[in-house]
Amino acid sequence: MRQKGKLKIILHRTIGMSSVLPTTSIEFTTEKKPKMDCNKKKTDSCALINRGEENEMELVGFRSETWRQVFCIFAYIFSLGLLLLIFYWKPEWDVYCHCVSCDLEQADVILLRTTDSFKKYSKKRIFWVHPFTTGDKSTFKTFKDRRSVIGKALIEPENKVRCITVQKIRYVWNTLERNFQKIGILEDEYSCSDIHTTFGSGFTQEEQEIRMQVCGLNAIDVEVAPIWKLLFKEVLNPFYVFQAFSLSLWFATGYTEYAAILVVITILSIMATVYTLRKQSLKLHKMVASHNNTMVTVLRKNVVEEIESQYLVPGDVMILTRKKFDLPCDSVLLTGSCVVNEGMLTGESVPVMKTPLPNVDNSLAWKEYSGEDYKRHVLFCGTEVIQAQSSHKDFVKAVVLRTGFNTAKGDLVRSILYPKPVNFKLHRDAIRFLIGLVIISVVGVIYIAIVNTKNNGSTSMTVLWCLLLVTVSIPAALPASLTICTLYSQTRLKKNNIFCLSAQRINMCGQLNIICFDKTGTLTEDGMELRGILPSGGTFFQDVHCFTPGNNLPWGPLLGAMVSCHSLIVLDGKLHGDPLDLKMFEETGWYLQDSNAETKEGEESTEYITIKPGAEAEEVPVEGMVILHQFPFSSSLQRMSVIARVMGNDEHLVFMKGAPEMVVQFCKSETVPLCFLNELEQYTLQGFRVIALAYKTVEVNGEDIPQTFDSREDVESNLIFLGLLIMENKLKPETKPVLQELITARIRIVMITGDNLQTACTVGKSSGMIPCGSSLIVIEAKAPEGCCPASVTWQTMKNNKEDELGSQELYIDLSETDDPKTKSFHFAMTGKSYQIIVDHFYSLLPKILLNGTIFARMSPGQKSNLIEEFQKIDYYAGMCGDGANDCGALKMAHAGISLSELEASVASPFTSKTPNIKCVPKLIKEGRNSLVTSFCMFKYIAMYAMIELICVMLLFWKKELLGTRHYLMQDVAITVTIILTCKYPPCFTVLPV
Repeated sequence: MRQKGKLKIILHRTIGMSSVLPTTSIEFTTEKKPKMDCNKKKTDSCALINRGEENEMELVGFRSETWRQVFCIFAYIFSLGLLLLIFYWKPEWDVYCHCVSCDLEQADVILLRTTDSFKKYSKKRIFWVHPFTTGDKSTFKTFKDRRSVIGKALIEPENKVRCITVQKIRYVWNTLERNFQKIGILEDEYSCSDIHTTFGSGFTQEEQEIRMQVCGLNAIDVEVAPIWKLLFKEVLNPFYVFQAFSLSLWFATGYTEYAAILVVITILSIMATVYTLRKQSLKLHKMVASHNNTMVTVLRKNVVEEIESQYLVPGDVMILTRKKFDLPCDSVLLTGSCVVNEGMLTGESVPVMKTPLPNVDNSLAWKEYSGEDYKRHVLFCGTEVIQAQSSHKDFVKAVVLRTGFNTAKGDLVRSILYPKPVNFKLHRDAIRFLIGLVIISVVGVIYIAIVNTKNNGSTSMTVLWCLLLVTVSIPAALPASLTICTLYSQTRLKKNNIFCLSAQRINMCGQLNIICFDKTGTLTEDGMELRGILPSGGTFFQDVHCFTPGNNLPWGPLLGAMVSCHSLIVLDGKLHGDPLDLKMFEETGWYLQDSNAETKEGEESTEYITIKPGAEAEEVPVEGMVILHQFPFSSSLQRMSVIARVMGNDEHLVFMKGAPEMVVQFCKSETVPLCFLNELEQYTLQGFRVIALAYKTVEVNGEDIPQTFDSREDVESNLIFLGLLIMENKLKPETKPVLQELITARIRIVMITGDNLQTACTVGKSSGMIPCGSSLIVIEAKAPEGCCPASVTWQTMKNNKEDELGSQELYIDLSETDDPKTKSFHFAMTGKSYQIIVDHFYSLLPKILLNGTIFARMSPGQKSNLIEEFQKIDYYAGMCGDGANDCGALKMAHAGISLSELEASVASPFTSKTPNIKCVPKLIKEGRNSLVTSFCMFKYIAMYAMIELICVMLLFWKKELLGTRHYLMQDVAITVTIILTCKYPPCFTVLPV
């Protein structure tokens, strides 16, 4: 249920302080998100795995009993296999009948249950791994590290490990914590220095083999399901089991022709379903097939070897060569640097610079030390290494972090193999209706039994006709007719270049009342345009410089920043990098090349990036520039910087580029124009993306250039402000009319993006997502620090006009009313604030989501979690995105629409060949058409079944029966004709309210 109530926010605006955002800080009692706490009722037979994660499960230990198993075998025989079928549908009953409850430590069977609202059960058997022999005492000692999961899992004196496999992930029994723990992951407790010293030289062959036995192969193995297995699973569906029961009765009562036709229809239906499932299985297998047969170079105690990637284990050391290749596992970079294409994760083929994990001697875990930017050291599975650069005569080394289905790509594949079930109201109502028909059929059965007994009928015929009446009252054609309706809709969608992997989700599209959009590539164009640059004149800004033919920027620090402060690389003769960097660099007329920097005799040759003026560039008094060192862009730091040298002299410069509010903090105050905030606000409110530039001159020793500047704090200080770069990320032409159509149809629209908050808010306003006259309130949450509790701060984002004097009270009515005053507020927040609210103010979250419109800097996990939270407050949520970082959200939504044909198209139920959001209203229209048609078909089949039931009962009273041709006319000729003609009604051309 949606939570009702009112939330009052009073914002006081200070006179004469128009540049300062008004804020109101509200502190709430800290509370945790409610979770199932197995500890409160924990016994030795009960535990939780994946605590706090989406796939959290409760597991209970059981021990097999021989006498119970023998008893069940006899029960299978006497029930003619019916009990075995029931156990297939209900695995918990299977466990209860075969086993007795016991401690997890003694169990050989584990019963798992999801902790969500579906409470889905599964059964797993424990298996043993014997990685050691009795003579391996020296090797055994290497695993007695207090942080090693393998050491905690070893059961002595047998030196064996208890394991279970759940959804492709292996878990081992932790003898200390008395619970199952995920294996195939390098322990997070290791510090930076531990990873360098413990794993830097690689494992011995024996250590690697032992770890491989415990962790399993590094393989994302998705087998193509055999046709016989798909057929077997489909036939055991309850619907087809009931169909088989019905057909047997029809044959037994002499309705041979009628039953034969139903057999043909049923077989065709099964074949169509098996074909679709087989096609999806082949597509997924093809996507991951190349992952398991890659050759990689590893270190074995400082000896270089080449092995297949499937033999990698956590802690192995890979050597990255200069050639391109797809990473077969998640790893952390130890030495050198890499340029990686993370399109598989982000959906954008933008090269990302990866830096090595610092070798810092402290006790902090390496992730804790690296903070939010730990990912800049991590190479993710499935991403492509474009370039690897070594330094100091050392290899480019990376330590394996996660293998197999524990990796980033493995997690994506698992989300496809094991999607979270979606609860659809139509299906629930259909089940309730069928239960009602069963109750009615019971009345009919009693009636038939009484009449047949009164007419001196035999017992066998009485039983036969009673069962036959059940098949008449419960229409077997209902599921087939509903399926055909959706298949017709699927065909119409295909004509509109919208392809569907899950036909049953089409009906869900008819109930969508909120659509979530990604921003980049979905609402806006992929590229950016440079509108100009606003140079700084010290305490004031100069006129805007527009880049037009023949109007190039003259040589100076500003041009130096534009040609060097970026992370672009040259691959196959083309520039690759962030669209912003590309556009900025292209306007300068310079070109970029890779070259070896000049070094003294006897020293190693280190690759640097050289930039030189091109033919179209302004004539400059320098030969070019060399980028000596980069501090890559960090979303948490909101800046990047480089150290460059002007060719032909020894002048070294530091350039910084980033968010204006962040860059000015590192600049000398006297170099920042006095009207900085006003100018910045003017451009951001017009929808431009503004980037600030700064620089300074430094003196360095040529021999130790990279080492001298490892500390960003020493480099990024006392800078001179250069100016503002004004960029524009244009909306796609289809965006505005489509969003307006959705708003007119009273469908909520929400933006969920990984871009920064300011840009997202600007796009939200320019696209019409936030209507004119509506107030945009930015929510910022702070995590608890020391004695300070967590808090939430509310900030209003100003409009173009100056605010009126005095104070203003804003009311947000969270009840379901149509009062326009209560609908004029929109909340915006970042992923960081969202996570803090989820963790500490969970009761406040539903109230915020009712008016939440902009969600920026959201991680893939947060996107899917947000979709789930919308569903909890009774929204039917759709998600439209174009990248693999949207895969989780696309899968979680009632209707996920992918604008990409990459990984996202495999995870998404719908894929549009048209790369814009015009597909969204088309899908909703077709979904409503299909839903209405399904309702009509539902009503017709139900009415027809009731009429047929009453007809049979009245005829039975007169000792008469319907003939085969009567049934053929009713069930085949009339019903099939109506079902086949349901494809003709077209969908609405305009979305109705």
